[in-house]
Amino acid sequence: MTLSRDEIDEFSESMARAAGRDSQHVGEEHLVVSSDDAHWIQTGSPSQIGLLLRIPARSVEFFLQKIPGGEGSDLHRHVHESVHFVRYGSGWSEIGDQRVRWSAGDFVYTPPWIWHRHYADEGHDVEMIVIENSRLLAALDATQRESMGNTSFADAFGEK
Repeated sequence: MTLSRDEIDEFSESMARAAGRDSQHVGEEHLVVSSDDAHWIQTGSPSQIGLLLRIPARSVEFFLQKIPGGEGSDLHRHVHESVHFVRYGSGWSEIGDQRVRWSAGDFVYTPPWIWHRHYADEGHDVEMIVIENSRLLAALDATQRESMGNTSFADAFGEK
């Protein structure tokens, strides 16, 4: 198969655009964002989410999450992956049909479109850093989130 002149020209133009990526000029603001600058919102449960919207990442999003001791987040799912890094505290998560325990220093992975909920142990507040690939999916107009509110996986799905 022979490429047309237009196809070759288009390829050459794409290579020329790529060459311009060698510039080391950084135009983004907010290369450092303090956790003190988080905008805290109350979710549909006792947990809170700290929005860190000024981080200029294009494919991943970062949040802070606080769960008071003995409480939990809402039971929810989303089409993106997420990883929670536990800064302090301990607790457990219901991730689909699994229940997993975690504590400070652990990373908790949640696969796409799996119902999940995170709980703080009694008497121990939890703070986590949440990393999601939701911005990448938003760029493709492919985001979706659902919440069942403040209910457990077992109550929602009749499992014990």
